[in-house]
Amino acid sequence: MRTAKISRKTKETEIKIKLNIDGKGKSDVKTPIGFFTHMLEAFTKHGLFDIKLDVKGDLQVDQHHCVEDAGIVLGQAFKGALGDKKGINRSGYFIFPMDESLAIAAIDISGRPYLKFDAKFKRRFCGELDTDLLEDFFYGFSVGLGANLALQVKYGRSDHHKIEALFKAFAKSIKTACSKDKRVINELPSTKGLIE
Repeated sequence: MRTAKISRKTKETEIKIKLNIDGKGKSDVKTPIGFFTHMLEAFTKHGLFDIKLDVKGDLQVDQHHCVEDAGIVLGQAFKGALGDKKGINRSGYFIFPMDESLAIAAIDISGRPYLKFDAKFKRRFCGELDTDLLEDFFYGFSVGLGANLALQVKYGRSDHHKIEALFKAFAKSIKTACSKDKRVINELPSTKGLIE
């Protein structure tokens, strides 16, 4: 089983995660931001990952540390669970419609972190979540995993729907990238012979 367990404590946040990439979509997610919790639960369900996540942080400052650090730790957990990365597809993409919204996610677990984020929201907050921090979450994930991540919301009326479509597309693209191809089960998916 491809699993990881990580604890990260700073002066700003305390985050604990248990991840099983080859799970059934079971989540036990606790964050101090309701809508963020909802999105991480959707991510877990649609990626079929089992995730136990506990996020605590300095909300008296603002949400930034909690949201960005959660992305970093989630990425680190995927990196740990993937191990030597032999046999994985490495890349994946998904286009997810949700009512009037459409989101696109593409990922390459290349060892080189990069984020291209193209999404605009009408409101600064969706539920309690500061939408300005979504880019920071995904950037933290790309750095934690070492992945090239491209995310785009093509259109939509509801910020809720746009963000949820984005998290679901994100989950499905990662599920594809992490899946194994039996034809190359002992090979690293790189012409360089290395994914750092």
